Amino acid sequence: MATAVRLWKIWADRGNAEARTLLGAMYWSGDGVPRNHHETARLYLLAANQGYARAQNDIGFMLGFGEGVPPRDDVEAYKWLTLAIERYTDKNQDRLEQAKRDLATLAKRMTRAQIAEAERRAKAWKPVP
Repeated sequence: MATAVRLWKIWADRGNAEARTLLGAMYWSGDGVPRNHHETARLYLLAANQGYARAQNDIGFMLGFGEGVPPRDDVEAYKWLTLAIERYTDKNQDRLEQAKRDLATLAKRMTRAQIAEAERRAKAWKPVP
């Protein structure tokens, strides 16, 4: 496990979105590294901003359901889940369906104005290298 962590850290430091996401998941679960949800969120956000759908999904979940990133932020969560849904492919069907369910759950507790703002942010979003 130490070798995997070391390699993911190298690739994540070089800007690899998948490595950032997988390393974030390791910090989430404490798999080979100390459990650290703040580091998870940091890594997911870096990868999400690069346009990596799984990271967008995961940071959206964390923000929308208050998992490791206080405070909860429904508008940002909705934005990230929307972006993930747009980017998932057929090979990610399970994650796509879960993201849609999470988005529907968020929408039930949001106002129309909040949803409109989240959709505006999603439309304005541009990936960073």
